[in-house]
Amino acid sequence: MQPTPLFCSESARREHAAELARRFALPLIHHRPSEGYWLELGPERLELVTTGKHGAVYAEFVEGAARHRREQGGGRGQPVAKAVGLKGAKDLPSIVDATAGLGRDSFVLASLGCQVTMVERSPVAAALLFDALERAARAVDTSDIASRMRLVHANSADWLAQLPADQQPDVVFVDPMFPDTDKKSAAAKKDMQAFQHVIGDDMDSARLLEAAISAARVRVVVKRPRLGAAIAGVKPSAVLDGKSTRFDLYIIKALRPAATPD
Repeated sequence: MQPTPLFCSESARREHAAELARRFALPLIHHRPSEGYWLELGPERLELVTTGKHGAVYAEFVEGAARHRREQGGGRGQPVAKAVGLKGAKDLPSIVDATAGLGRDSFVLASLGCQVTMVERSPVAAALLFDALERAARAVDTSDIASRMRLVHANSADWLAQLPADQQPDVVFVDPMFPDTDKKSAAAKKDMQAFQHVIGDDMDSARLLEAAISAARVRVVVKRPRLGAAIAGVKPSAVLDGKSTRFDLYIIKALRPAATPD
């Protein structure tokens, strides 16, 4: 797959566009494409855009759904908070989001006080996250939350495998992007089809799960559609069901002795 190009529509932001292109190894182009997919840096934010009916895709931590979840999302009662083991105010696990994507779950967990490292291997998704973090760091309402979020552009399985023992997180969170076979679901997510097309599916999820189990101190949490297949390999220790989503939990104390050679 050819790398996704970056186009800057604002002359005042061309230096910033050049920095993004260097940081994430993106081809910097000087004319808006007439077809295909590209990143476009405009006056407000960086977006993934394409021709046709697809809407622009961008990461957002300040306004829209992020603001609603920040203000009225349900706090520690949210399923994702329960899944990572967030309980009392002092019980704040360190978290690695190994498939950060657009960072929505990472932002929720950081807004609840957790230190979150977002690991994303796609240069497109990493660039969108970088742009969103910069904007969140400048906004009064989200600067404190953004300070608890760190972005790493790397292959998660490799990065976790090389992590020193004293830097291992309490929780590794995995939300793999599998092929969407639900036509109704796919039709309802037209604005995200461009994102999935460019990012691609996580076909090496079993390898990532193994690396996550080896790196996590307390648990690995895998987010799946409620009726979606579990990642092949190790069976979950427990399952937390929701209306449309479930969380497969891999409790390290229960798994690691069995996984350690004699």
